[in-house]
Amino acid sequence: METVTQVLQKVYQQLEQHSLFYGHGSDNPWDEAVYLVMSAMNLPIEGDPKYLNDLVSEEIKEKIQYWLDLRITHKLPLPYITGTAYFCGLPFHVDKRVLIPRSPIGELIQNKFRPWLKHDPKNVLDLCTGSGCIAIACGYVFPEANVVATDISEEVLEVAKINRESHNQFSNLKLIQSDLFKNLDSKKDRFDLIVSNPPYVDKEDMMDLPDEFKVEPKLALEAGFDGLALVHIILKQAAKFLNDGGIIVVEVGNSAGALQQHYPKVDFTWLEFEKGGLGVFTLSKLQLIEHFSS
Repeated sequence: METVTQVLQKVYQQLEQHSLFYGHGSDNPWDEAVYLVMSAMNLPIEGDPKYLNDLVSEEIKEKIQYWLDLRITHKLPLPYITGTAYFCGLPFHVDKRVLIPRSPIGELIQNKFRPWLKHDPKNVLDLCTGSGCIAIACGYVFPEANVVATDISEEVLEVAKINRESHNQFSNLKLIQSDLFKNLDSKKDRFDLIVSNPPYVDKEDMMDLPDEFKVEPKLALEAGFDGLALVHIILKQAAKFLNDGGIIVVEVGNSAGALQQHYPKVDFTWLEFEKGGLGVFTLSKLQLIEHFSS
């Protein structure tokens, strides 16, 4: 029997020999090897040194090799293989129905959206919730808040329900099937914070995506020629759903340049991240009214 260290080295060597894209929880073959082996053994994915001399059973080695074949041959992102992705340090169930969590918005959540949000919000809206990771993470940092999460797909919301149950957030998290704001009532549904990581990949980038991203649901990625099809709607409608003093935080990724070109008079606040990430802006309710209310 081999130790965890020996198995890790073999998995790492196999990963390194193939042309793979890393961006779903790790960014290099060594971290991917640790993520894969530790997940297969139900050990902490950080790779705690105290486990490195443990022996790996033949049954687990077969499981690791099977997962490795899926990763290398089929270019499946590792979280789809393990069934778990991590966001804000929390585990979330994921499968091919939903995008794998990786948004830099996680860093903003952990910092309570300070300094742009002056006080803890009482009501939070997560548009295009997917797995529910943003809404659930907000529920942890704002335990007194009522959180609403919407998605256009009932199939996607089934995954969010699984995660809501595993994180025991039935009392403060409401899931609604809705095409953005469509099934919300602006007279009753008002929020201090609206967060959204909507589809924002433009036509050109969709064609150039690595194989690992092409496994993810197209509905969660593609957003028209310039990637802004949904963002235009969010900007035009968000003010009606914000309380006074409220803000929106939206991720647009590589479509940030197209957004600024489309709205040259809007003073978007582009947020910076210590852990890496770009293409996330915030606007206040007053800015939305000034520039987008007709």
